[in-house]
Amino acid sequence: MLRLFLSLILLCGAATLVGAAERRVPAETGALTSAIAGALPGDVLTLEPGLHAGPVTLDHAITLDGQGKATIDAGGVGSVVTITGSDITVRGLTLTGSGSDHDAIDSGVQITRSAARVLVEDNDILGNLYGVDVHGPKNATVRGNRIVGRTDHHMNSRGNGVYVWNAPGTIIEDNDIRLGRDGIFVNASNDGIFRRNLMRDLRFAVHYMYANNSEVSGNISIGNTLGFALMFSNRITVHDNLSLADRSHGLMLNYANNADIRGNLVRGGAEKCTFIYNAHRNLIYDNRFEGCEIGIHFTAGSERNAITGNAFVGNRTQVKYVGTKNVEWSYDGRGNYWSDHPAFDLDGNGIADASFRPNDLMDHILWSQPAASLLMGAPAVQLIRWSQKHFPASLPGGVLDSAPLMRPVLVTVPDTIAAMEAEAMTAARNRKTDDAPFDPLASH
Repeated sequence: MLRLFLSLILLCGAATLVGAAERRVPAETGALTSAIAGALPGDVLTLEPGLHAGPVTLDHAITLDGQGKATIDAGGVGSVVTITGSDITVRGLTLTGSGSDHDAIDSGVQITRSAARVLVEDNDILGNLYGVDVHGPKNATVRGNRIVGRTDHHMNSRGNGVYVWNAPGTIIEDNDIRLGRDGIFVNASNDGIFRRNLMRDLRFAVHYMYANNSEVSGNISIGNTLGFALMFSNRITVHDNLSLADRSHGLMLNYANNADIRGNLVRGGAEKCTFIYNAHRNLIYDNRFEGCEIGIHFTAGSERNAITGNAFVGNRTQVKYVGTKNVEWSYDGRGNYWSDHPAFDLDGNGIADASFRPNDLMDHILWSQPAASLLMGAPAVQLIRWSQKHFPASLPGGVLDSAPLMRPVLVTVPDTIAAMEAEAMTAARNRKTDDAPFDPLASH
């Protein structure tokens, strides 16, 4: 009986494959809607070049393929393509003309919670409220798309390039995302992979909340207000990302715990290369933080983090840590590189012969009482600093690196990306904005 049942399943599958076909869809009024309604599971609908009317809904296993020459325009109503079924592919299309309803999350492509195993690839998704809304499906992939958002509202009132909500197993990779609000916004969604995306002219490149057991790797953030905001998440891996010419923060950990943060580069004038706020038990190593107002701001009781192998290069203030507790920033005999540490290495082991303390008592006073900066040239201040240097027992609690490195970790930037970085730096000097003052923690 079991053998007969299995044979019937195989026969049904074979019948489905035999019935599958490629069907040409002309760019004519009503043709796309009719073709979708009449398609069998497994069919490939090849849209002929030209304009096809939307919006459309895909509720069974078919492929829409525009071969890079067809456009679907929703005419300002709803989402351009809504996917409610499983095993569906949307590729090679220009998708435009969504509605403007934030409550409905009007998008270029909206994938609903009833869907699974959806692939959205190689599309131009242009001028929609949201680019792709991954709203509750399992194992969706959004790959190789060019997503350009709107500029018709203040940045905080626009939609996201890709919005992921409660969608386990999501993969977002190799997309070029520009304009709109956030590049990738992830909320309450575990086991995702977000890699090799290029994100420009946004509020956050990656905005990450309540997303556990996930990976953020190989992404590039250029000229955004904030690069990578990782919040309220556990056991995430964040490696080999670039934050270039981002303005407020390059990398922010807010209530992010047990993370592996490695091989990332932040450079180019951000207020803070890195902000660690109430984040615990993270391994932060072999990153490079360069050319920021503050290299790393470490606060709000963040504890039991291992910070080793990082390079702090040319930051106006290398570390901002306000506290009386001594915090050791070396691990297993390996500390960090500090560009302002006049170090010697007489035994040639790559570790400086003297420990390094990036902050002193006057730094703590300046952070808590900014008006004290008027006294920085006073002889009394210089006497305090001389005393602390020669009598370490007088130093306050703070960061101590007992094994500073003699050479910094290097993170290379491809020439094409460096050119985009230079363009963003020039644009930043001439930028005028009417957005409200930016506070990355205000809404959390």
